[in-house]
Amino acid sequence: MKISVDVDLTPEEFRRTLGLPDVSEIQKEMVEQFRQQMLSGAEGYDPMSLMKPYLNSGLTSMEAMQKSFFNMMMSGGSTETEKNKK
Repeated sequence: MKISVDVDLTPEEFRRTLGLPDVSEIQKEMVEQFRQQMLSGAEGYDPMSLMKPYLNSGLTSMEAMQKSFFNMMMSGGSTETEKNKK
């Protein structure tokens, strides 16, 4: 037997239902502080410093990400084909 229940809630209603705190004001404050530090040129908040962790090894990290995506697509495609054969 299979029973399914559909509940149509907005993210705000879902958050309240689970009893999670509303952190939107804190998020707005943090984004504004981050923005101010970027505009003032604070140490570590320039665009190159922020992107450096993502570009650690230059193009090799981008190539690795592309290979990873390609491998995921290829493995997903073969799985679908195998399912269709059964």
